[in-house]
Amino acid sequence: MATRPPGEGKPWELAAHPRLAKGTVVGVVVLDGWGEAPPDPFNCIHAADTPTLDALKKAAPARWRLIKAHGTAVGLPTDDDMGNSEVGHNALGAGQIYAQGAKLVDLALASGKIYEGEGFKYIRQSFDDGTLHLIGLLSDGGVHSRFDQLQLLLKGASEHGARRIRVHVLTDGRDVLDGSSVRFVEMLEEDLARLREKGVDARVASGGGRMYVTMDRYENDWQVVKRGWDAHVLGEAPHKFKNALEAVKKLREDPKANDQYLPPFVIVDESGKPVGLIQDGDAVVTFNFRADRMVMLAKALEYENFDKFDRVRFPKIRYAGMLQYDGELKLPSQYLVAPPEIERTSGEYLARNGVRTYACSETVKFGHVTFFWNGNRSGYFNPSLEKYEEIPSDIGVPFNVQPKMKALEIAQKARDAILSRKFDQVRVNIANGDMVGHTGDTEATIVGCKAADEAVKIILDAIEQVGGIFVLTADHGNAEDMAKRDKSGKPLRDKDGKVQALTSHTLNPVPIAIGGPGLAPGVRFRTDLPNAGLANVAATVMNLHGFEAPDHYEPTLIEVVDK
Repeated sequence: MATRPPGEGKPWELAAHPRLAKGTVVGVVVLDGWGEAPPDPFNCIHAADTPTLDALKKAAPARWRLIKAHGTAVGLPTDDDMGNSEVGHNALGAGQIYAQGAKLVDLALASGKIYEGEGFKYIRQSFDDGTLHLIGLLSDGGVHSRFDQLQLLLKGASEHGARRIRVHVLTDGRDVLDGSSVRFVEMLEEDLARLREKGVDARVASGGGRMYVTMDRYENDWQVVKRGWDAHVLGEAPHKFKNALEAVKKLREDPKANDQYLPPFVIVDESGKPVGLIQDGDAVVTFNFRADRMVMLAKALEYENFDKFDRVRFPKIRYAGMLQYDGELKLPSQYLVAPPEIERTSGEYLARNGVRTYACSETVKFGHVTFFWNGNRSGYFNPSLEKYEEIPSDIGVPFNVQPKMKALEIAQKARDAILSRKFDQVRVNIANGDMVGHTGDTEATIVGCKAADEAVKIILDAIEQVGGIFVLTADHGNAEDMAKRDKSGKPLRDKDGKVQALTSHTLNPVPIAIGGPGLAPGVRFRTDLPNAGLANVAATVMNLHGFEAPDHYEPTLIEVVDK
């Protein structure tokens, strides 16, 4: 797993591939949230009408296969860790496996380097006279946060001078089972009690369910963030309790309640005053390592000129994220763990070798085919060779209400770019499987998968017209399994007998398919890389552009055999 650029100091010029020609248009399609799982009523990809993708699968094993998109294959700590869109696109573009997200945090916590960094030194300035506030998802799902990391951060912060700590908890029920919030709060309260025994004033201050409080994303609903702001910062919420365990148990008594949508609550003292207002001089850390559901809160905590809702007051705090959540916006400006230094991405190599590139997606995934693909780097490598085009996503409309999203518009833009013959690579992300899959709405996700298949057909038809090559893959699983399951694989049901919806990513592999009239007849997938993952895709794409990949890249998935 790379920790520094292994190709550093080497020339940028790529050697010509001995058997594959340059100059053929290559279409790269990333189906977001599109894993492979057995046929099942809750496998929306199987249930959807997807003739284009079904036809590609028939080319297995020579031109269709599965690759890993989770765990160690994408730089995460273990193979129990689900992949996500950010690390997936990093791996697809980088061609190398870099320590990512949770793994970066694990390394920083284990080594103690987190306490030596500029971010921790910054928040530490508040420890003498202020409170350290920790805000994040209380979960061990490993997608946005991990409970053991919060435990280590609490211990480490107290050992490095924090004498007053307040935790603002967001209950999960999306990446972990609904109802697990009670046990997580119990464990947290035990940890805080041990800190109090050591003289640290440590308590839970506020909370709420992740989908209703604080953790909105893509500016879909700022009221979610406002509810969090009111509870965490102002100490205002419709529900007040003496302790967090009572809060979670009581709020879950409502027959319609679940962890994802628990209403905001505030913990108060004997006189009814909130125990954890965020005040001038305090330090705040958002301890989620995943970016997408922390960016909006980060803007509210950091931006002086903020107009998305009335903050009532804007305390002068020292704020840091666990990681930097948006490299383009440099948000937050302070963070506890530095991002991986992803150098010599395939995008930069191809730009330096004259390859003209077009990249397109809608807003919710635009950064993934540009910023994340390029190694957490903003802008163009060579503006004269590249064009990036963003199609605005629908704002304020749930994805299951408009499950087709912008798939067809993206496909039409890609088609036009291919037919223009102005580009050597046309790269897109089609997001339906992921974004609609996260809603838990099976019927809507089936519609979204069908729309994705229709979009793929438009792109492949254009590739056919220009004699090009296509590479189709995905960044992680989601839509292929929409049911929570017991250990035997049977769907779990709620008290009314309804199957519990699985709204998270999965640990399933994802497909990769190659084809098109420009693909040399002898090209096929190798059979000696059974554990290949997303990082192997970059070398594969470079080969199809007529180049040998750098020797420090993960090996190509393809070979050329004599027919």
